[in-house]
Amino acid sequence: MPMEQETMGMLIGGFSIIIGVTFMIVLVLLFSKKRKPYRMAYTLVIGFLLFFSWAVSQAISAISFDVNHPMASEEISLRLGISGVLWAISMLFLILGLIKFSFIKTPNAEAIQK
Repeated sequence: MPMEQETMGMLIGGFSIIIGVTFMIVLVLLFSKKRKPYRMAYTLVIGFLLFFSWAVSQAISAISFDVNHPMASEEISLRLGISGVLWAISMLFLILGLIKFSFIKTPNAEAIQK
C-alpha cells in the first residue's frame, strides 16, 4: 500500500517503543515480591503482548507488501488473515489474564468488605 516514505518507520518505531515500555513494566510487576499472587495473570498479559506484537508485525508486513507482485492480493489477504488469528489469540490471553486478576483473593480485600 503506497504511503509516505517516513510513515512506515514512524509506525514501527512508535509501536516498538510503546510495546517495549509496556513489556518492561509488566516484567517488573511479574517479578515484584509484593505481587506474587498475581504472577499467573501477569504471565498471561505477557502472552497477550507477545501475540499482539506478532499480529501487528504480520499486519505491517501485509501493508508494506509489494503490490506489483503477481500474487500480491492473495499474499496480502493471507498475511492479514494470519494477523487476525494472532490478534484473536492475543485477546484470549488478555481475557484470561483479566479473569485471573478478578479471582485472586487478597487478605486486604476481606477486610475492606467488612
